Order: sequence, then structure tokens, then C-alpha cells
Amino acid sequence: MSLGQIIQGVIGNPFGSAVSGAAFAGLNEVLGSYRSKDGIARPSRYEVVILPPTGSSSSPFTSALTSRGSARDVSLKCENISFPGRNIDTTPDTNIYGPTREIATGFSFAELSARFQCSSDLKEKEFFENWQKASFNNNTWAMQFYNDYIGEIQIYLLDEEENRRYGVKIWECFPKNIAAQTLDYSTINEQMKIDVTFSYRYWTNLGTEAILPQALGDRIVQRLTDTVTRRAFAAIPAVLSKLK
Repeated sequence: MSLGQIIQGVIGNPFGSAVSGAAFAGLNEVLGSYRSKDGIARPSRYEVVILPPTGSSSSPFTSALTSRGSARDVSLKCENISFPGRNIDTTPDTNIYGPTREIATGFSFAELSARFQCSSDLKEKEFFENWQKASFNNNTWAMQFYNDYIGEIQIYLLDEEENRRYGVKIWECFPKNIAAQTLDYSTINEQMKIDVTFSYRYWTNLGTEAILPQALGDRIVQRLTDTVTRRAFAAIPAVLSKLK
């Protein structure tokens, strides 16, 4: 028995015999869409994957980020995060008669904020502290290379069956701000949490947007690598024939 028939048995037939079949069929269709895997999106069902920078292998802070599965542990402690927004920058077009219009001149991205639950040893806070320390030298206070401290964040929306249905990738990100944490005798039964603000270059939709083209230097290196690989494979038959 369908849900529409159950409701009809409880409240009777308010539509009349002429329209009751179509009305309850429509009701079953609407309610069925909510019960299916393509139903409503729930903000409480999400997954966060934090990929910290690998940077220089000689940096102790970079090593701390990638050891002991700390990035995965911190990702699981993410209590609150948002899909980032995107803004089209505009300027008035005054070179026309009549009402002005806005024309696109570029695009920009707002910073990304997230909240993380803290363990008793505050390893989550230490994780982001080490990530920040990868951007400067503790002894000389000199800033490090950009590629040494940028990482990546992936955010996924999950359905009722824990399948990823939508996702975005945050490119070239790093924790710009670690918020202050208040210590208070009155908060006996509360868990300490930490708010982190990330700066990043841009984000892309993992399902629909193509990856931006590589830089010229990267393309040259990739082309040389492909050429060497093809020549090596092409030389294999000649080498094998000499070994016979």
C-alpha cells in the first residue's frame, strides 16, 4: 500500500472521486523523491579531507603535518565548514545610452572558515600551528617559498547512504588565522574548539569544472618526461632482439 493510500484511509477523500487518483499519485511522487537517494541535501552529512603541504623534506614542521595520520584525524574533527562562495567583480558600463549596466571585470573568492573539536592534548591546534610555521623561519623570521606551505582541502556533501554527491576542491590554501581560545571556569561540561580561517587561491567543482592549465614550466617538464618515456619504450624491442 502506498503512502498516499494510507493518508486517504486516515483523512478520507477530500478531493472528490474525479481528482483523488491524480492528487494522491502526485503526493506519492513528491514523497517518494524525498525518500530516494536523490532527495533533499542535508548540511549535517559531509566529509572533509585536509591535505597539508609536503613542502621541503628538511622542514620539521612539514614532517609533523604528515606523520601519525594527523591530517586525517584533524579532518574527522571538523565540526563546521562551508562550501566557499564566488563573487563576480563588476564595474558600471557608462559607454552606453540609457540606464547603466554592470559588466564583469574579474572574480574573487572569500576566505574559508572552519571549526574543529579539540582533543585533550590540543593536537588539532598544534597541527595548524605547524602548518603556519612552514611559512616562515623561526630563527631568521624570513618567509619561506609559497609552494612550501600551501595545501589542499576537499569538501564533499554525502547522501543518506554515505555516497559523495557533490564536492569542491580548495586550491593553494593555508591557515591564515588561528582564533584565540578562551579558558573559563564556568564551562565545565563544554568541549574546547578551535576556529581556523584559510586563505586560498581559488576553488573548483570536482564534478563539473576542469582543472586549470598547468604553468608553462610544468608543461615543459611534463612534455620532456613524456618524450623520454616514449623513446625508452620504443627502444625495448631493439634491446630484446640483441639479447636473443
